[in-house]
Amino acid sequence: MKAPKRLQSLVEEGLIDTVVRQLMSGKEAEVYVVRCGDETRCAKIYKEATQRSFRQAVDYTENRKVKNTRQARAMAKGTRFGREAAEAAWQSAEVDALHRLAAAGVRVPKPYNFWEGVLLMELVTDAHGDAAPRLNDVSFSAQDAQAHHATLLGEVVRMLCAGVVHGDLSEFNILLAADGPVIIDLPQAVDAAGNNHASRMLLRDVANLRAFFGRFAPQLLATGYGPEIWQLYERGVLSPETALTGRFQAKTGPVDMGEVLREIDDARSEEAARLLRKA
Repeated sequence: MKAPKRLQSLVEEGLIDTVVRQLMSGKEAEVYVVRCGDETRCAKIYKEATQRSFRQAVDYTENRKVKNTRQARAMAKGTRFGREAAEAAWQSAEVDALHRLAAAGVRVPKPYNFWEGVLLMELVTDAHGDAAPRLNDVSFSAQDAQAHHATLLGEVVRMLCAGVVHGDLSEFNILLAADGPVIIDLPQAVDAAGNNHASRMLLRDVANLRAFFGRFAPQLLATGYGPEIWQLYERGVLSPETALTGRFQAKTGPVDMGEVLREIDDARSEEAARLLRKA
């Protein structure tokens, strides 16, 4: 097919030889299957901020590092340069997270290059060599659901040990490769230690996994892995080898109504985003 305008510069630079087909168009990006020499890869073209349905919420960008204080000031003031810097930081956040997580052994696509708002990375494939499906497009036996749930909990723990929380993890951004689940879509990933909302996002990510796999293995719905994982992390005793139980005894005390209302708002936003993706 003819290379889209945003990919033409990569063709001219020799980073891409040919564009095979469009793989998907999502809330934040379009993804194409491309050929690079003898390899088939994918090219993720980030949409402009005005075209995205996923907001760069302050919750996600809190305490993100930028190149210099000039950029930080401009972003805080909302100037044109600041908006451009914020957009660049949003896009490069996924590249940084992929490199960081791959180095930690997390199952994410291997990044190859990032050029003018386009991320070149590994094409995750199924047993037949075709593009791997999202979890949302697959049905599971109870046994497989439990196995994949356990695998992904391990990946969430490994991410957290690397200091990263996905922040938007669900069945819509996990691919089922030939050798198991692979986590994708990380521009909203947050720093576990530097973001005040990291715990809430981690709990939501784990709850999303429980809700999805609980459709096939209802016994998972009674588990409490999220609070257990975060408590172990806060105590400094969490590692990829930590044996989880899924049991957690919540502390009793006064209820923070502000936090409850924020959780409700987040749940509504998450459901709206889920329905949008499904549509």
